[in-house]
Amino acid sequence: MPFLLKPIVLYVVAIVLLRITGRRSLAQMTIAQTVMVISIGAIIVEPFADKDIIKTIIAASIYIILLLLFEYLEFHFHFFEKIAVGREVIIIENGNFIPANLKKLKLTKAEIMTRVRQEGIPNLNYIEKGTLEPNGQFGFILKRGAEPIRVQDMEYLLNAILLKQHIIDKPIDLVDELKKQQI
Repeated sequence: MPFLLKPIVLYVVAIVLLRITGRRSLAQMTIAQTVMVISIGAIIVEPFADKDIIKTIIAASIYIILLLLFEYLEFHFHFFEKIAVGREVIIIENGNFIPANLKKLKLTKAEIMTRVRQEGIPNLNYIEKGTLEPNGQFGFILKRGAEPIRVQDMEYLLNAILLKQHIIDKPIDLVDELKKQQI
């Protein structure tokens, strides 16, 4: 195969194989998915040293099959999911850090506080539970009263007050009403 055609074929094959797995962004990948992507990247370079594109495609396909097998096992067997992917680890509870878990994860309070601020949470006292998820993302459950108000909450409050005081006859749809008012 001509030298210039080989990288094009390998690139297209890699895209097709990765599309089969339905991957998300790297930040959302599990460890097994990240290993698969790195491995395919390494495998794609191999034909330039080895000169055998068929072996490369077979090796990349094996990685995809293994990933799909792992995902099947994770979905159907709870214990396998715990081993292969891991579980969330609680790092904040009732506004307080859990030092043992931070140490185990090798995370600093400063790293966590950066993420807390990025989420728009003014301080730890707003957090009921903070976790590090298996995909490396932080998750936060806010305490009652610290959650942002949602449109449905506002509609409920407005309708409860306005209907009770007989200011309106029927419940209002806040979004539609704002559109009518061009706000």
